Amino acid sequence: MNNSDNIKIKLSVIILTKNNESTIGNTLNSVFNWVDEVIILDSGSQDNTLQIAEKFNCKIFYKEFNGFGEQKNYAVSLANNDWILILDSDEVITTELKNEIHNKLFASSSVGFLIPITLVFLGKIMKFGRENKMLHLRLFNRKYGNYNSSKVHENVVLTGATESLKNHILHYSYANLYEYFEKFNRYTSLASEDLLIKGRTASSFEIILRFPIQFFQTYFIHRNFLNGYTGFIWSLCSAFYPVIKLAKLKNLRESKNL
Repeated sequence: MNNSDNIKIKLSVIILTKNNESTIGNTLNSVFNWVDEVIILDSGSQDNTLQIAEKFNCKIFYKEFNGFGEQKNYAVSLANNDWILILDSDEVITTELKNEIHNKLFASSSVGFLIPITLVFLGKIMKFGRENKMLHLRLFNRKYGNYNSSKVHENVVLTGATESLKNHILHYSYANLYEYFEKFNRYTSLASEDLLIKGRTASSFEIILRFPIQFFQTYFIHRNFLNGYTGFIWSLCSAFYPVIKLAKLKNLRESKNL
């Protein structure tokens, strides 16, 4: 990073990328000049993602994508520092969170921190429901753990005390529905492959029932109806996700005569 009067902390930020030119600049700007290094692990960007990353003096590496767990685990091994902050290429650290991280790393004995993440969906901050300040373990000391090998919905397996931070990351995940369903197709395929490896089965009855149950839970129980039209569309899309994931699993099992 460039020289700065700001105090940099011995923290490595890790970001996985592939064709993220529309969001990566804001993500990098939110960590610029206060962390020790930023590592980009790319899996084949063909847009301007890497050119933007170069302007922020990031350390850029390439690895063919074989699932999020494996990708993040490998990226952690590239870091110079033990403290790791994992960001998606469409997430932004708020100023309040930056200050909180700085204070906690100097004052706490915890080996990991759960950070609230708030979804920005179709340009609107989700103020209600699980998508508002959902906790994720994103900041941790790699001496005490790393990511598991799940292809999607990967988690950090950590041994030691953790605590939750108060300030949040803003997740600008889907600018429009076209972008949502591009990711939707990719993620449901990876998730179905994960389930196949784990020996999971899915019946037609389960798949049919899953949609109304999931929609009711997301829209009413998780209070997304308070997010208005955006909450309805999010609930609708979220209810489709497990249905298609399980349908793809069923299709995979049938194609392999399992």
